[in-house]
Amino acid sequence: MSLCALTLASALLALSQGAQTQQILTKDNGAPVGDNQNSQTAGPNGPTLLQDVHLVQKLQRFDRERIPERVVHATGTGAHGTFTATDDLSDLSKAKLFAKGTVTPVFVRFSTVIPSRSGAETTRDPRGFATKFYTQEGNWDLVGNNLPIFFIRDAIKFPDMIHALKPDPVTNVQEPERVFDFFSHIPESTAMLTRVYSNYGTPASYREMNGSSVHALKLVNAKGDYVYAKFAWKSRQGERNLRPQEIPLVQGKSTSHATVDLYESIKAGKFPMWDLTVQVVEPKDMGKFDFDPLDATKVWPGVPERKVGTMVLNKVPDNFFEATEQVAMAPGNLVPGIEASEDRMLQGRLFSYIDTQHHRLGANFQSLPINRPLVPVANNHQDGAGNISGRKGSVNYQPSRLDGALVEDTNARSSQLPLTGTTQQQRIARTLNFRQAGEFYRSLSAQERDDLIVNLSGDLKRVKNQDSLNTMLSYFWKADTDYGKRLAKAVGVSGDKIGALAAALQD
Repeated sequence: MSLCALTLASALLALSQGAQTQQILTKDNGAPVGDNQNSQTAGPNGPTLLQDVHLVQKLQRFDRERIPERVVHATGTGAHGTFTATDDLSDLSKAKLFAKGTVTPVFVRFSTVIPSRSGAETTRDPRGFATKFYTQEGNWDLVGNNLPIFFIRDAIKFPDMIHALKPDPVTNVQEPERVFDFFSHIPESTAMLTRVYSNYGTPASYREMNGSSVHALKLVNAKGDYVYAKFAWKSRQGERNLRPQEIPLVQGKSTSHATVDLYESIKAGKFPMWDLTVQVVEPKDMGKFDFDPLDATKVWPGVPERKVGTMVLNKVPDNFFEATEQVAMAPGNLVPGIEASEDRMLQGRLFSYIDTQHHRLGANFQSLPINRPLVPVANNHQDGAGNISGRKGSVNYQPSRLDGALVEDTNARSSQLPLTGTTQQQRIARTLNFRQAGEFYRSLSAQERDDLIVNLSGDLKRVKNQDSLNTMLSYFWKADTDYGKRLAKAVGVSGDKIGALAAALQD
């Protein structure tokens, strides 16, 4: 090529670059990327953090640029609706969906956790309560349960717990022997087991149950200041649960009673509603609790709740598979103003959930209509199963002098967390494993306590290993003496022995 031709080509390239309109670089959920050059690390010299969902997503997408195999998932029921902010949270968060009066489309998926797709909706189990907010800044997934706590506090135990709760790999039947063998080594599970074996473990319907984020998140305002926050859904229909004797009657009529109830209510124009509330704790006050407030096995007693807004579900999906089966919720789908906390369970879920969705639905699952954000998605993720991005051009990386159209949004950069100490593998310092289980037991009515004893002792009676049984009984005794005595009597174990075991436990 002649010198004149090179000069002309250079001029044309410069002219075309000058005419380009810059576009904000985004993650697959449409949320802007604050820094595409540097990973989040624990201080200047520390290891890279798993909570850097942009880093993890880039690596996940790159690893899956070839078609993966697909897996099934648990049963669930979904519905469309809207969320309206009724309070201005700009003092706490710069997230635009919290501006008073803002209406945000949502899709909610309710589910059981352990059973397969054919499982009955009367199963004693936590209920998933996951909400996808299609916000102005990308999708935010608030992925929680109907109960406000969880069984374990560290994600490294999650695969073990699910293996213990799933059917025996030999008999394909869920066995209390295996369940309580595992939980007898996990004293922090006492509070969640107490809730699951109460009538709250068998909600009467999806409409008549509350929801919770379970984990604390961080809310970050425009100044970069953050607070820790727990969200909760309060059913305007009230809470209603099934008693032990009601379960076989309901299940005998339908194994999908909760789905039928939700769909019929919406079709009849009786749209179910929930108020969203938030509890807030300043970073400086986190040390004032006598337990670790980022422990997912704990609630925050005494922390006031502030109403954020109201959600209404008003439309049944037109196609069950395309919506409810293909909706993909992930705690790592966050927007500016909402960040992950250091909760050890949440930190693991940031990776696990979106990785599961990549495996289940393929690399481009967030391009499916039910998962697609309302804002444009602009990044260099490419190819893989079902790609419909329609990306063009030779430059599929960033930064670039050849094509500088994709730029970061500094407003979306993560907040800064002060760090101390060294890397470690140790349990949290303030465990307080049993107190909240006892407080919940004592909050129940006399009838609800009777039902709890019936429900829990029924499974404990099936535990043959005496050490596992005695250990579990000592946990419940430590939580509340009356609770432990009644269970010991119900399963025919000496109360004196269990009392002595409980006395030796450290909370």
